Amino acid sequence: MANTDRKASVSRKTKETEIAVSVDLDGKGASSISTGVGFFDHMLDQLSRHSLIDMKVEAKGDLHIDDHHTVEDTGIAIGQAIAKALGERRGIARYASIDLAMDETLTKAAVDVSGRPFLVWNVAFSSPKIGTFDTELVREFFRALAQNAGITLHVMNHYGANNHHIAETCFKAVARALRSAVEPDPRQKGAIPSTKGTLNG
Repeated sequence: MANTDRKASVSRKTKETEIAVSVDLDGKGASSISTGVGFFDHMLDQLSRHSLIDMKVEAKGDLHIDDHHTVEDTGIAIGQAIAKALGERRGIARYASIDLAMDETLTKAAVDVSGRPFLVWNVAFSSPKIGTFDTELVREFFRALAQNAGITLHVMNHYGANNHHIAETCFKAVARALRSAVEPDPRQKGAIPSTKGTLNG
């Protein structure tokens, strides 16, 4: 079913987290983010701003244990909201990639809004922490996002020295690639960009 306004909301509640997400794929990059994890909030602000996807995220999780469940489940909810907003994925560009620079760091993101989830992750951090945030959770977020949005996502850090910059370029590069891939393609006007006739599996 086509979703002409390309907006969606998702609520998710488990014993570990309670999350509410809303997205507007045709927004201006406005965001309201509250997860209780400061660095993660900053990264989600970047994801929204540079994808031009309006995004509201309210998450409460078992942060007394660690940040893992909150970060992963937020990725699940955002991915589900994006998939719902895309509907049949008619008329979108589908593919996009970008090499994104930030100071000494360069990171590539490539996306296929294919309906088939897959993550290739070629990013290494030199420290297990950015402040109090576990750097391994950057991958966990994007794995959950790709799986639940139904996208093929490749992220590669070419080089970089600052771990904050490496993480931030991952979020910004994915945002910019996602922005281009979900944009309406004026030459396809409602057509599903696949010879199979579907992008949902």
